Amino acid sequence: MLKKNTTLQSLCLLLLAMISVQSSASLAKSLFALFPVLSVSALRLFLGFSLLALFFKIWTVHVHKIRWKTIISYGAALAGMNALFYLALQRLPLGITVSFEFVGPLSVALFHAKTRFDFVWVILAIFGLVLMFPFQDLHRSLDFMGVALALGAGACWAIYILSGQKSSGISGQHTVCLGMMIGSCILMPIALATGMPNQVLSIPYLFYFLLLAILASALPFSLEMVALRHLSPLSFGTLMSLEPVLAAFSGIIFLSEHLLWTQWLALVMIMIASLGCTYTTHQAKQRIERQLQENQTS
Repeated sequence: MLKKNTTLQSLCLLLLAMISVQSSASLAKSLFALFPVLSVSALRLFLGFSLLALFFKIWTVHVHKIRWKTIISYGAALAGMNALFYLALQRLPLGITVSFEFVGPLSVALFHAKTRFDFVWVILAIFGLVLMFPFQDLHRSLDFMGVALALGAGACWAIYILSGQKSSGISGQHTVCLGMMIGSCILMPIALATGMPNQVLSIPYLFYFLLLAILASALPFSLEMVALRHLSPLSFGTLMSLEPVLAAFSGIIFLSEHLLWTQWLALVMIMIASLGCTYTTHQAKQRIERQLQENQTS
């Protein structure tokens, strides 16, 4: 019963993290009209790190216990995922950007698939992602550079998933915090070199960046780190197929990016794939646990 509750709590935390990220994407896209994209991305990570450093008391970490190889790979993945996603978002609609980016976690899910049902759910999610593209509205041409950037963000997302499951020698919260520190150390010099306006530190823009840091970095990354500890790569990777769904709704609500009927069909297929993966993975775990119990009693 305790394990079931832990899994359910992890799923709820992951869903909350996705809602937070996709809602914040609309805020970020509105800031692109005022500030360079890399400035937005760098400040998002830096302010997120600063908030978590204070909240989780980063100075209490035992430095000798830190596995820096894991932290650096995790932080570099965060930097690439954030910067490339925002650069792609500048060129593509939110739902389309997330659909391309999803190739990363979907690849992780496919790699860890073991049963025929697992492949069915992954393939169903792929078909849903294909239907996300506006084939019936050809005048909405896709920016190929934006597609490449989104795919690059997806690759970083896959690395983020895998590195987040490795032991860092410290707590999950401190891992997120140090990872964001590494990510901001990578992005901040680039943002400063390409021209970060002083206006980012003025009111009310500083408030907007703080809100973005909370919704897009500090809150979701912390929740995902906790969820990763209790979910398999297959469950996490396929459940993240809800990201395009939430992104599409966020685009409708905040950015007036309306969907075609084929894209609504895609949303249904993606949600079915996510629910199916959750169910079959849970059933597989139960069968393994029953077999272990039978072996112990025999």
